[in-house]
Order: sequence, then C-alpha cells, then structure tokens
Amino acid sequence: LYAMHELGLTSKVAYKKSARIVGDVIGKYHPHGDYAVYDALVRMAQDFSMRLELADGQGNFGSIDGDNA
Repeated sequence: LYAMHELGLTSKVAYKKSARIVGDVIGKYHPHGDYAVYDALVRMAQDFSMRLELADGQGNFGSIDGDNA
C-alpha cells in the first residue's frame, strides 16, 4: 500500500500494471523475490479474501473457486 501511495495511485488516476507496482516494491523494499509481493497484491484486490478490498484490481485477480485464468 505504501508503494502504491508513493506511485501516486489513487482512485482518481488511471490503472497501472501490477508488474510496475511489484517491480517498485522489489526494487525499493523487498529484494527477496516477487511471489510474496504478487500474492499480497492479488489478495488485496479480491473481495472474497479480505473483509475490505484495499486495492481496486482491473482484470483477472482469481476466483473464489481457485480456477485458473
């Protein structure tokens, strides 16, 4: 969330690719691989994973049944 805030990603700007956000997080804060960062970003955008959505995802962010894309 902090990295998205630093990128200026609010509800009033256009969507960015998740790779841009993940790359920024890995480059600045978490240099140990991208899987955990992608997983956290996807979970924040799923309405069935958390009580409140913390990120507004555009596109395929998985399903409650665990179906593949």
